[in-house]
Amino acid sequence: MTIATDQQLHALPVASRPRRTWVQKANAILFLVVFLFACLMINGSQFVLLLPLKLVPFRRARKLYYEGIRYTKGAFGALLVLSSQWFAPTEFVISFETEGQGKFTPEELETLVERDKSGKVVSLNLPQKTVLIANHQIYADWWYAWSLTYLMGTHKDVFIVLKNSLKWVPIVGWGMQFYNFIFLARSWASDRLHLSKSLSWLARRAKKEDSPLTFILYPEGTLVSKDTRPVSKKFADKLGIPDMTHTLLPRSTGLQYSLRSLAPRVPNLQLLDITMAYPGIPYLGYGQDYYTLRSIFCDRVPPPAVHMHIRKFDVNREIPIGNVLASNPNVLPNGSAKSTVEVDIPETERDAFELWLRDLWREKDKLMGRFLDTGYLSAAAESGTSTASLVVPVRLKHSYEVLDAFCFFVPAVVGWAWSKLRA
Repeated sequence: MTIATDQQLHALPVASRPRRTWVQKANAILFLVVFLFACLMINGSQFVLLLPLKLVPFRRARKLYYEGIRYTKGAFGALLVLSSQWFAPTEFVISFETEGQGKFTPEELETLVERDKSGKVVSLNLPQKTVLIANHQIYADWWYAWSLTYLMGTHKDVFIVLKNSLKWVPIVGWGMQFYNFIFLARSWASDRLHLSKSLSWLARRAKKEDSPLTFILYPEGTLVSKDTRPVSKKFADKLGIPDMTHTLLPRSTGLQYSLRSLAPRVPNLQLLDITMAYPGIPYLGYGQDYYTLRSIFCDRVPPPAVHMHIRKFDVNREIPIGNVLASNPNVLPNGSAKSTVEVDIPETERDAFELWLRDLWREKDKLMGRFLDTGYLSAAAESGTSTASLVVPVRLKHSYEVLDAFCFFVPAVVGWAWSKLRA
């Protein structure tokens, strides 16, 4: 029997791989120690050093609190990148749409990538106020999406929708509450108002502070798996349409409400649509059978590359979100609002948005088929010579950012802030 090499392990289902070696077990212990220690440092900084600032009845103290929380969120984003760099090395193969809907213009492509003197990619000049959507294959999708925002420079301003039960997970869940992540009960009747209010608050704050905003959402709602595939097929049969082959039929309601809550309050809000693909997953295979968080970071069998194809849309001009002012009389033309409550979206507007999103997902499904045939999501990425594609190792830009990942600078910042408050 031929023993698979490390380079081949990612193409084997996790259940079929050889027994874990002592090296893998040692790597797992080291990863858990480093990751949990960093999380403790971040969460401890939030409780011990930052929370007291929130209780001080001064506007400057409250502002320092929010800036401190942004720093800790950036620290966690840096930790995600560092974890890949140290324990699960991989690279991003990124391509950009150059034709059809969601395309980048030649002028945009020319200024999209910033490199240092050695030619290393240091940042991507993508929009700073965005809703980021993607197909959902493995649980590490969010990890790599957040790592992408590190390149965008918005990793301090990421917001995610999560299950309500995660709110109380020790350390990690507490930290996510500090980050103002949005926790939903998975019941639209109860979640709609909470989602709208939370997003409206985030939008107003981003506009007031002129800070970045990246809201990450997965319209499929869950992973493609043997359990969810029949659900998608049943939904497609109910609508009388063909099911997807490599993705799940997206659910449009949450995304449409999110865009309608953000767009009136965030000038030039953009939507980034990312098609994500991983090597080694066969035709009609399920990503979670090949990549789990444990197999990637503990067993040190990461994807050799994470492929991303990016489209960009202006929400107000290119996406049929509907007439927000007509359906929400409390939203004023300048984007302000006396209330965040929105009446039901008219059926015609719901149908138009659902059709737009479904068509976008069918294009995504075709890209996934192309990836299975060629190993690339676009011709630009396959050629590797176009300005519409690039390869970026997932690693920190500067060595001192290792300290950021452990929230090393928070005590110094809080000490400085306290001296200013006492002055």
